[in-house]
Amino acid sequence: MDGSSFDPVWEEIFRTQEWGKYPDAYVIRFVARGFYKAADRRKVRLLDLGSGPGATAWYLAREGFSVSAIDGSATAIERLGKRLAAEHLEADARVGDVGRLPWGDGTFDAVIDNACLCCNPWASALAIVGEVHRVLKPGGQFFSSNFSDRTHGYGLGRQVEPGGFADIPSGPLAGKGFNRFLGRAQIDQLYAAFAQRSVERLLFTTDELQHEIELWNVTCRKAA
Repeated sequence: MDGSSFDPVWEEIFRTQEWGKYPDAYVIRFVARGFYKAADRRKVRLLDLGSGPGATAWYLAREGFSVSAIDGSATAIERLGKRLAAEHLEADARVGDVGRLPWGDGTFDAVIDNACLCCNPWASALAIVGEVHRVLKPGGQFFSSNFSDRTHGYGLGRQVEPGGFADIPSGPLAGKGFNRFLGRAQIDQLYAAFAQRSVERLLFTTDELQHEIELWNVTCRKAA
């Protein structure tokens, strides 16, 4: 796909590597806290934004929610479709541009972004958040996880814009195209359209403590 919100490097990654099979614990916690008590989960509409092969979408479908997913990679969406079909699960999974979401205003109860926004330059990220805000129902929630500027890779490779780097030469983000790293001030700017925001940090290490990965985990709510 040629949309500005998709880096073609991910098509190659999804085509050649096993990737993203199970959801992260922080995604499960967000869903459990917000939606497990729903009287009818089939009436809860959730969107996996930049889904890749659909670890989150698969999990949501297994839990009985009404699920949509979107990614720029045809390979990723094909893999998700095959996995869902093999387990007799359903989702509205589409190849598309996350900066131009193909759903109407006020469609979803929640949108989940697990490291999709951070693969986009700042201007594109702002546009994507605007689209998320548009497709959320009044009172709907947005969970978004992004790399902080304390993550290994910040300041490495080729600087594309302030906080954004490509061709990172080492660590977990090597070979992953463009990555944007955020400080707290940028977090507040990026999610400013939302009425409520809760911000947490998650720090872990990789490669025998050689590299630190720090995530901003942001939970937002659209005004009712």
